[in-house]
Amino acid sequence: MSSSNKGKDVAEGSSRSSSASVAGAGGGSGSGSGDLHNHQQQQAPPLSRYESQKRRDWNTFGQYLRNQRPPVALSQCNSNHVLDFLRYLDQFGKTKVHLQGCVFFGQPEPPGPCTCPLRQAWGSLDALIGRLRAAFEENGGLPEANPFASGTIRVYLRDVRDSQAKARGIPYKKKKKKRNPILKPSNHDDNSNFPMQ
Repeated sequence: MSSSNKGKDVAEGSSRSSSASVAGAGGGSGSGSGDLHNHQQQQAPPLSRYESQKRRDWNTFGQYLRNQRPPVALSQCNSNHVLDFLRYLDQFGKTKVHLQGCVFFGQPEPPGPCTCPLRQAWGSLDALIGRLRAAFEENGGLPEANPFASGTIRVYLRDVRDSQAKARGIPYKKKKKKRNPILKPSNHDDNSNFPMQ
């Protein structure tokens, strides 16, 4: 079963796993489309770490939508559902984010414990949105209707980044690409290797 079909099964609420469909399709006769399906599945290369994580994230988001009351169909999903999902994930975060009233607010290395909440780190949320944005389109969503690509989500991520940077006392700076430094000879090398005339 391809990754796009599996995502669609998850989004549509199917509870059949790919192993259940393979076991049911490959009867004792040895002919028919079941064998073709089995052969194609055996030839598929293993998923990369990124692809595996993207599939897990997509399945988790689909489960989150199905658990809403009332359940939300993926076709009805919008940026508000994505924001709610990101806020829901905060409860599983491991990054201490100091509140404005905390004595450690703005300190990159606090000397002691405090009662400030644990949150999802900005970088984790940013990477998650990138994977879900790609998965949405891979699973049949239109790029112009992608709720993960909305301006609302970009603003939310920017606010999270800025607030976490302030709470730690470290301003966010975009990393620059490293360039190979040109080695300059020291003064004493100039005199010893290249005598002046």
